Amino acid sequence: MEHIAALLFVVGCSSTMTDCRELQVPVSVFETERACTAERPFALGDLQGQAPHIVGKCLAVDPALEDDYDRIAWNVRPDGTLVASLEVSGMLVASNSVRPEKDYLKQQ
Repeated sequence: MEHIAALLFVVGCSSTMTDCRELQVPVSVFETERACTAERPFALGDLQGQAPHIVGKCLAVDPALEDDYDRIAWNVRPDGTLVASLEVSGMLVASNSVRPEKDYLKQQ
């Protein structure tokens, strides 16, 4: 079984950045964070037209916990910055920000 090292998480937002939703990408898991980062611009380009603003982040995945993640907590700030983190049963395990303004919880 191959281990997952990164997850590509993409969100589409309204023009005012107040109404956002998760967007599905054809490939969302990667063996390396570098592969995820390389694919991100292409994935975002493929989603153009699905929302006025599209943002995405590669989230590092701990291979020891890859089957245990059950939530992605995320927020898009008014400036268009996506803050997202992976959680295991409510416990924060990986984040690209220490203190998000507020989180919207989505089931994975």
